Amino acid sequence: MSETIGDDFQRLTKYRRGKISGPPDFTRRPPAWRTHPDQQKAIKLPPPRTEGGPGLWDVLNVRRSERDYKPVALSLQQLSQLLWATQGVTERIGEHLLRTAPSAGALYPIETYLVVNRVDELPRGLYHYNVAEAGVSLLKEGDFRQDAAAAALDQLMTADGAVTFIWTAIIQRSRWKYSQRCYRYIYLDAGIIGENLHLAATAMGLGCCAIGALYDDEVNHIVGADGTEETVVYMSTVGNI
Repeated sequence: MSETIGDDFQRLTKYRRGKISGPPDFTRRPPAWRTHPDQQKAIKLPPPRTEGGPGLWDVLNVRRSERDYKPVALSLQQLSQLLWATQGVTERIGEHLLRTAPSAGALYPIETYLVVNRVDELPRGLYHYNVAEAGVSLLKEGDFRQDAAAAALDQLMTADGAVTFIWTAIIQRSRWKYSQRCYRYIYLDAGIIGENLHLAATAMGLGCCAIGALYDDEVNHIVGADGTEETVVYMSTVGNI
């Protein structure tokens, strides 16, 4: 790996006046969300609660990264609330599903997977969040705690938490419009989603910690991403504290 790869990336993806490519080719635009082809079972989530709760300024003031969790399960309602906070649909305009988190060009390249350790009414396993249906799809049942921890550079909080969020990017969702600049926007999108999760967890009295240190290939293997057209960009754990 080049020692200047980060510098090269910044330089090569700059916008320069008069050098921006022409209109995007809409024929190359993929679907804005997916129903996972490997789903074994679809679970409808309870509707989110969008009223009440602590004020935003209070939540911002007390938010901290929490890494120590109690062996207590989340409720399905709590999981629904967290998922809605990250990428829940807030408005439908034609075929567009506007979300709680902004996205460059409203393209929403980020997909959400869950390693569920302790959630009431859900068996342990790997799940995918179906944005359009406000539900989760079971992809693989089983105990993936140690796999997730090992893939996160042996950070055991992924094994101790109730659920680990794994965010991947489907690159073409953004690349068809923004070319190589899309990678900047994908990382920004993921960061905003992660912050929404932090704030929601704090407001609900839960602990949350983001994870950027991960073995990409190992996490991609867990969720079944090819690492090229779909690849992991971010993770986060949530649990009772």
